[in-house]
Amino acid sequence: MQQGPLKNLVVVGGGSAGWMTAAALAKVMGSQNYSVTLVESDAIGIVGVGEATIPMIRLYNHVVGIDENEFVRETSATFKLGIEFRDWRKLGHSYFHPFGVFGVDMDGINFMHFWARWRKEFGGAADIWKFNAESEAAAQHKFMRTPEMAQQTLPHINYAFQFDAGRYAAYLRRLAERNGCKRVEGQIVKVNLHPETGFIESLDLKDGQIIKGDFFVDCSGFRGLLIEETYKAGYHDWSRWLPANRAAAMPCKSVDPIIPYTRATARESGWQWRIPLQHRIGNGYVFCNEFISEDEAMQKLSERLDGEKLAEPRLLKFVTGVRKKAWIKNCVAIGLSSGFLEPLESTSIHLGQVAISKLLAHFPRQGYHPTLVDKFNDEMHFEYDNVKDFIIAHYKVTEREDTPFWKFCKNMDIPDTLRAKLDLFQRRGEVMPSRAELFKETSWFAVLYGQGLIPEDHHPVADVVSEQDLKLRMSNVRTGVSERVRGMPNHQAFIASTCAAQPPPMPS
Repeated sequence: MQQGPLKNLVVVGGGSAGWMTAAALAKVMGSQNYSVTLVESDAIGIVGVGEATIPMIRLYNHVVGIDENEFVRETSATFKLGIEFRDWRKLGHSYFHPFGVFGVDMDGINFMHFWARWRKEFGGAADIWKFNAESEAAAQHKFMRTPEMAQQTLPHINYAFQFDAGRYAAYLRRLAERNGCKRVEGQIVKVNLHPETGFIESLDLKDGQIIKGDFFVDCSGFRGLLIEETYKAGYHDWSRWLPANRAAAMPCKSVDPIIPYTRATARESGWQWRIPLQHRIGNGYVFCNEFISEDEAMQKLSERLDGEKLAEPRLLKFVTGVRKKAWIKNCVAIGLSSGFLEPLESTSIHLGQVAISKLLAHFPRQGYHPTLVDKFNDEMHFEYDNVKDFIIAHYKVTEREDTPFWKFCKNMDIPDTLRAKLDLFQRRGEVMPSRAELFKETSWFAVLYGQGLIPEDHHPVADVVSEQDLKLRMSNVRTGVSERVRGMPNHQAFIASTCAAQPPPMPS
């Protein structure tokens, strides 16, 4: 344990992770008690492709005091109700992973068990997505926030955002600087450690500046300037389960309609994302270079755009996994420097915000208590580990063997933790995630059922209700969802009336 008050907080690296961290520290810790400095270099690029999010981002926005309409305008954002998966189970098949729940919990168990009995015993429709408001709204390209006055009587609409990552970082920078954060431009050439304790004391910049600090947050991206290059944290490599190690990204012009969801289309050696923003569409091909060359992947991405390309494809290289330790001495890694899980379920920004939340929760008044450090590291490992299993399931549970990539994925070994979930789901349609896990029963059901894993049975409590009562419940839920969505406006029209972004300036 090193004693002494923590006053000077230094964030290394900008981008989404750096400015999310700086904005939160400046807002929550307060400029009177702490100084927050962010060091970044314009000469070092940022990844900047993580444009899709999940609903927990709204909690972060609330903590740092973000006005939602302003946020949507400033980042050219759209609203996101879930993810459409095309060609994952088999070619020509699609399903939707919604943010909201299916139906309502009945008699203390999930709605899906009642629906499963209704479908199996009484010929009910196989399309469970008709019982989910977010799925129905997405299919009809509709969106609306749940009015505060109606939140007790109408099903709550769960949503996230799709935004321009560059504009997001710039927006957070303005927010952080308003709350007292100081930005320093410069490249770090040396990290200075205390000769006895090994704690970081200062950073030397290329231009001769010296940045002193009591606590350092590494947001330097895949490089891990502090956590890896300085502290040699080590890395858990998960590529044997998640073999994709490249992503080609390129934007194209918008096309109508601007849909309120992200699309993930399975391709021959990976998958392609489509993220609609107000001013453009973000596209990318996530792939494994053992099954397709980089040049061929970028060419195929260019050929599969919905609109005219706005830039040449940009290639990103990565290894899926997580640092063995994210907090070492007086340094915490957040964002890509902490670990990387491919963007299939839009968890990258969320995991960064979870790390920020846990850093604030474990932040010491003075000194560095090993119990706090160990607890932070354990909890972040738990977060990454459970997301990892959920993403692996998308590749493992498939009928596809039509390409070498998909044949490998379908037949690969998987972690025991995931195997247990798949076995339980096949038996009775549930995985029983812990309360701390990010993805709950609704998400697992949507993905596993959508990928073609059909449960053999359901929870016995669903057998208690009579046939007449069961059919009435199904009808009432279906009608309630239909009426809820019928009253929602078009997604594009909603943005135009409440939070339309200003068009970018014309080039001179």
